[in-house]
Amino acid sequence: MVQYKVTVFTGDRLNSTTLNNVFIKLVGTDGESDRKWLMGLKGASSFVRGAVSKFKVSCSTSLGNLVLIELDKQSLPLFPEDDWFCAKVEVKSPEGDIYSFPVYRWIADSKVYRFKDGKVFEDNHHLGRYSRQQEIQQREEDYRWDAYAEGIPHSLKAQNPIFLPSEVQFSFTKTTEFVYTASTGLTELKLKGLDNRKEKWDNIDSINRVFCCKKTEISEYVQEHWKEDAFFGYQFLNGVNPILIQCCTTLPSNFPLTDDMVFPRSRCNLADEMKKGNIFLCDYKLLDGVKANTINGKKQYLMAPLVLLHKAPDNKLMPIAIQLKQTPSDDNPIFLPTDSEYDWLIAKIFVRSADFNEHQLNVHLLRTHLLAEVFAVSLLRNVPMVHPLYKLLKLHTRYTLQINFLARRLLISEIGAFTQFASSGGEGMFTILKRSVSSMTYSSLCMPDDIAERGLEAVPNFYYRDDGLKVWDIIHRFVQGMLGYYYKSDSEVQQDSELQKWILDIFEHGFFSQAETGIPQTFTCVTELVKFVTMVIFTCSAQHAAVNSGQVSPCINSFTFFFF
Repeated sequence: MVQYKVTVFTGDRLNSTTLNNVFIKLVGTDGESDRKWLMGLKGASSFVRGAVSKFKVSCSTSLGNLVLIELDKQSLPLFPEDDWFCAKVEVKSPEGDIYSFPVYRWIADSKVYRFKDGKVFEDNHHLGRYSRQQEIQQREEDYRWDAYAEGIPHSLKAQNPIFLPSEVQFSFTKTTEFVYTASTGLTELKLKGLDNRKEKWDNIDSINRVFCCKKTEISEYVQEHWKEDAFFGYQFLNGVNPILIQCCTTLPSNFPLTDDMVFPRSRCNLADEMKKGNIFLCDYKLLDGVKANTINGKKQYLMAPLVLLHKAPDNKLMPIAIQLKQTPSDDNPIFLPTDSEYDWLIAKIFVRSADFNEHQLNVHLLRTHLLAEVFAVSLLRNVPMVHPLYKLLKLHTRYTLQINFLARRLLISEIGAFTQFASSGGEGMFTILKRSVSSMTYSSLCMPDDIAERGLEAVPNFYYRDDGLKVWDIIHRFVQGMLGYYYKSDSEVQQDSELQKWILDIFEHGFFSQAETGIPQTFTCVTELVKFVTMVIFTCSAQHAAVNSGQVSPCINSFTFFFF
């Protein structure tokens, strides 16, 4: 008889404990053990949160090199089945070799789960290949594609978040935080009488009521300076929507401006300033002709403005012209800083309103949340846990599926908050999303390419660019080191069928097989793979932080913005 020493590590997450009976089977190249009940001296405390428990598994002969382990748990009579979060299992063979089997997932039922050695990349043993196939087949059943609405990226098919697999559900602490934030936000709205307010604001200062309880240095600064042109221009660079502004080298034909209009008391002219790279454009053409929402029986306003900005000698970005609709006409004047104070202010307010709708639907919802869901579902359906890509990306999509499910139900559904309260809610919302998908390109998702294409390499005070490029470079070097360890040549990338299925799934379900987007359909080299994975991680982390975390979250916006 030979003995294998088994060490089981239970995770330290809340509610990781199981009181069910846990069983293990060792599978090697020369045989397999019997299914062993892991019962030790600790008894019922063997698998409590954070426990490290040791067991012995006896076999008649050596099993050779261990290929995988099988884990399952069974509930006791009269006891309910519980969820167990197993971190990893280590096995020491009679020959002294130590095998580490990463688990890091919830085991919530009585099914048999197979886990392979963490060092394994390709499976040369038939049992390993079979286990890999079985895992993917089960994942394809658990994670099915669904079309929430025509023309927008596909999502996970699910009726209720409680039916999602445990590994993608909110943790206990995340659920508690979520419920607390949502409930306190709604309670505060009701106490202030703002939860279902239908009356008009009496004056612009009434908005101070909304923010009376939750003030920060930033919120107070915004309230003090929001009317100023310099701050208005600054927001296009470092606000929540820094991806629309671009250097303007030629005026759009539908924006008929003259030098006298924008530089009435200056020797500057548009042609020279555009050559110097000092003129910038924000074009909200995606909003043109979109049907505005009707709220409380009143048709809302939804402009599709063009905004021209000039980099002044002091390096501040100043707005010099605003046209609120795309088609020039007598009833579509161009607003200028020389107009009356309130005409110019109203024009800027309409721009901020348009920017809100463009930002929430295109920049935030589509380009971070919906794409992250496509990346996540494709990963779960095509890539087994032992694969280095799975290990690299799993944590970056940890809560994506549940948060997106809640967003679809509570924000953009027929009774959702965005549908009820936003000027682009309802039919217009899906028009904007479809147009945004059609205009989305691979290069616009890769920050270095995007900055170069928009001609913003030298714009001063552009902190989104400065910090973002540093983060992109850090992620790129990390991904290059990780994937370069496993893929020594381009041919290894080309021959990885799981990797190729992953990118094809993304191409089909996220970008509807549109080659003009530039999204790869296959990976042909290591460099291409590294860039794409860098983009995925950047989108799910840094980019989402940039377009989400700067939103005004207190009071009236807390409930809505929390989900996004």
